[in-house]
Amino acid sequence: MALGVVITAALVFVWAVARVQPSTCHVLDAKFSCLDCKHYYDFSGIKVAVKCDKVKKLATATAEENGAFRVELPLDNSNGNPPTSLDCLARIIGGPNQLYGEKKNTVSNVVKVSNGGVNSYTTATPLSFSTSCPLASSKTVDLPLPREWGLAPSSYYVPFFPIIGIP
Repeated sequence: MALGVVITAALVFVWAVARVQPSTCHVLDAKFSCLDCKHYYDFSGIKVAVKCDKVKKLATATAEENGAFRVELPLDNSNGNPPTSLDCLARIIGGPNQLYGEKKNTVSNVVKVSNGGVNSYTTATPLSFSTSCPLASSKTVDLPLPREWGLAPSSYYVPFFPIIGIP
């Protein structure tokens, strides 16, 4: 009786191990940086999304303290074979604090690592962001008014255009 249980357990274990295909795991290892942060900025909690062409699933990863992240690429395994070409994008999608960045810095293509393993990938361009808004939120126009007129600076008046109606 005990021998039958051991043989059955061994067969189930062998069957489960035979179904695992470690060569089909495509992993993206990358790191991002902050353009205006202090030296020891904590990147933990910042999310990165990876989307591949012709795949409905979206893979997300949470960064470690140093900005490194690792995510398995969302591949369509309906046919059981790895894709011949990989067209994926990685994007910083946010974090616990407000992040700012231009599209060219927050989005990158995923490329195969030349000296890495068989299924190792990284980003083509470095991902980066800022913690403060790099652009001024509004610009004021200050027209030169003569001091003799005794008026406040023109930036107080220019945004307001009165509507004068004729009755």
